[in-house]
Amino acid sequence: MHKPILYSFRRCPYAMRARMALTYAQIDFELRDILLKDKPKSLLTYSPKGTVPVLVLPNKVIDESLDIMLWALQQQDSDGWMHADNQFDLIKLCDEKFKPQLDRYKYSDRHEMSEKYYRDECMWFLSVLNKQLGSKDNLYANTISLADSAIFPFIRQFAFVNKTWFDSLSFHALKRWLQQHLQSGLFQQIMNKSTVWSDFY
Repeated sequence: MHKPILYSFRRCPYAMRARMALTYAQIDFELRDILLKDKPKSLLTYSPKGTVPVLVLPNKVIDESLDIMLWALQQQDSDGWMHADNQFDLIKLCDEKFKPQLDRYKYSDRHEMSEKYYRDECMWFLSVLNKQLGSKDNLYANTISLADSAIFPFIRQFAFVNKTWFDSLSFHALKRWLQQHLQSGLFQQIMNKSTVWSDFY
């Protein structure tokens, strides 16, 4: 194996943030975009839990998205994504508290309560982010931090459950921040469509 392999799914927010970090760090990697309903056996061999992203390196396998981001930034962090103090606290809030609530909102038909009920459960985190942003372009400064790229894909996912409703919110800083990242060259680059990977290719 001559370069890292990344098993990914284009619309998965965890996979998005892994691709963003690898691309930002200018890591030359092989992208294997898969279908979650038809997981290749090679993915399951490297990571039996069968979730994406999975980064296969010559000497190890990394199958947690934040760990992939940190590995990439250890290779190169030219714009200082790691500059912000305490940013891991905000990432932890996103991953451990907000994301389970987001899943219930997005898939409310699988749960007992209404979509609005689960949406309201998510609002605290949007408020936290909006306050953290204030008049800054990003969460910790006017330059991007790890937290921005780690959290943005999940806010994107939240917003597009009901974009019309999201656009009506008064969280102006948050909406500005989201739009800025949606339009960034980095995000546009990592969202290019690719052929679905098959072990038989």
